[in-house]
Amino acid sequence: MKKAIIMGAAGRDFHNFNVYLRDNKSYEVIAFTATQIPDIEGRKYPPELSGKLYPSGIPIYSEDRLTELIKENSVNEVFFSYSDVPYEYVMHKASQVQAAGASFSLLGPRETMIKSKRPLISVCAVRTGCGKSQTSRKIAKLLKEKGEKVAVIRHPMPYGDLAKQAVQRFATYEDMIKHDCTIEEMEEYEPHIKEGILVYAGVDYGEILKRAEEEADVILWDGGNNDIPFYLPDTAIVIVDPHRPGHELLYYPGETNFRLADVIVINKMDTAKKENVDIILTNIKKYNPNAKIIKANSVIKVKKPQEISGKKVLVIEDGPTLTHGEMKYGAGIVAAEKYGAADIIDPRPFAVGSIKTTYQKYSHLDRVLPAMGYGKKQIEELAQTIDNSQCDLVVSGTPIDLGKLIETNKKILNVSYDLEEIGSPNLKEILKNY
Repeated sequence: MKKAIIMGAAGRDFHNFNVYLRDNKSYEVIAFTATQIPDIEGRKYPPELSGKLYPSGIPIYSEDRLTELIKENSVNEVFFSYSDVPYEYVMHKASQVQAAGASFSLLGPRETMIKSKRPLISVCAVRTGCGKSQTSRKIAKLLKEKGEKVAVIRHPMPYGDLAKQAVQRFATYEDMIKHDCTIEEMEEYEPHIKEGILVYAGVDYGEILKRAEEEADVILWDGGNNDIPFYLPDTAIVIVDPHRPGHELLYYPGETNFRLADVIVINKMDTAKKENVDIILTNIKKYNPNAKIIKANSVIKVKKPQEISGKKVLVIEDGPTLTHGEMKYGAGIVAAEKYGAADIIDPRPFAVGSIKTTYQKYSHLDRVLPAMGYGKKQIEELAQTIDNSQCDLVVSGTPIDLGKLIETNKKILNVSYDLEEIGSPNLKEILKNY
């Protein structure tokens, strides 16, 4: 029996364990390690989910202890199981693991993708923040208009009680409150729920799929970061970002998505440079010439855009897009500039607690406040940072209504954004057989 460790970030790692290692008597999983997400380490993957081979559950440690854990336990193999990291980073981790004496492994589609008995469409990306959410929303809307019952299964974000979060079903706003959703979860679930689309998420994606299949004609996999799907897609749709040309070949596992795609959506055409789009088109031709290409704009909408004009504004953007995705701006900045903000303030002097720590870790951020909210305390620190800021107005480029979630003395103006395809082919044509 080989001794193994799974390196993760509370998502892909748990799925890889469930489908490949949970009942695999060839391996003894010593531990999970965690990074990227705060407050994951120090817990256990619970007995309710870990199976008969692990009646006491499996400990989760900080990734900082990886070398120590490998040596102390004579670990044979380490499975790297998280996403949106540059190739150099992956190989540094591989070298660290090998120097400690273990093998370094990446599990692929055959070991980890579950086959659905329903038609299944996946929406993934080459980087965090390319526009998966708006693409998923558009696909769900088109399928619903055709009379299909759609269930969206969202990539995991289980940051609470893992046993309780094994299978989560979201049909109303109250469901999100009941499940103590973080800001990151609500950003993904709320827009679907508003449109009457059922959402599933959680930890055990085999059981989640069974539940969703009972209610839906078509399953829509709504991916996270740039991870590959947990399910085997009948149609794989992948989003690329011309604001980060070439990244489709430089980040793990985004290039896997890029090469696997049946359909590639080049989003944000309305704000992209032609030379950047040309780089992506060249890479598609070279690495996935059979993929259908959809070109699309990311159209921003503000209910009262005149309120931005002449104001000193604080801009809030989607957290993972700024952190994992390494973007310096999003829809909020685009709206603030488009509608004539007098000044976009630097939020860093007003940051407190973990928000301040986030700025220290992600030094490329200066004019935006990431909507971090992985727990109640961090949400309170986000609200305090907003209250501290010296601005006339908050422009929020997150997909949720922050005003429902936090109490602040500042007025918040929400920016929404939708996918608008240019010409043909378009998503309606791609979905004609569903």
